[in-house]
Amino acid sequence: MSEIQASWQVDFYRLPHNEEKIWELIVCDERDQSVNTESCQQAEATVDWLVTNLKRIANGELPQKIRVFRPESLQLLQLAGEKLGIEVEATRHTWWLKKVLRDRAGEDRIKVESPPPQALPENIWGEQWQFASLNAEEIEYRMPERPIPFSSIPEELKPFQLKLGSTTLIPGIIIYGGRQSWQLAQWFTEAKPMAINYVPTVVGESGGLLLEGGLRDRWVIITFEDAEVAQAGEKYEQRKKDSNGLHFLLIQPDDSGMTDTGFWLLASDRSF
Repeated sequence: MSEIQASWQVDFYRLPHNEEKIWELIVCDERDQSVNTESCQQAEATVDWLVTNLKRIANGELPQKIRVFRPESLQLLQLAGEKLGIEVEATRHTWWLKKVLRDRAGEDRIKVESPPPQALPENIWGEQWQFASLNAEEIEYRMPERPIPFSSIPEELKPFQLKLGSTTLIPGIIIYGGRQSWQLAQWFTEAKPMAINYVPTVVGESGGLLLEGGLRDRWVIITFEDAEVAQAGEKYEQRKKDSNGLHFLLIQPDDSGMTDTGFWLLASDRSF
């Protein structure tokens, strides 16, 4: 058998606004960014159909992992993955696939309904937080080398992969967790963070930070009524635009800068 591919990004879903109830399978190969599609009638949309067509697309080179962002697709693809011996990962980090879907049919094709945001558990909240920024070079080279117990730096999100200059400022959030630092970082790891957005309630006066995590979870990290902080939030969002949506979350015990507990490189769906 040929060398096994790293992973695929896969969607299997009924086409919206389609009276014939056609289901479409889209497979994006992360290795060479090739795209394969197959379609079937709703009555044929079964695990066996998926197994047959995934094997045909693989042509003897089954991937090690399939990444799935759509909750409605997950169960069928997990069952197909079990039959094929392929790990299936539920994750929003499927930017190439979403770009393909968006180009084919617009934003509606990647839309996932989300429940109302939940409050972050009070018992794990840290002592302080602040908006911050790191230059692209530091994130590219230094952060991966630091001994951080909880860390996620996807290769496809590294600044140079996104063709950002070495001095580009990448915005982020730093939380000083104090004694709760480890527990807080564990919670964020389980929440599978994807993006942190500043959401104003009154522009220039108040707002909050909203965490997008899991497949469709949303969490209110903090709210505030402070004009200075609200203006910093607007600057944070502007810097996200300047960095192609790239941003970060850093958890430290305190503001000494000596120790890091958690670091996540994040990006918005619409950045790609």
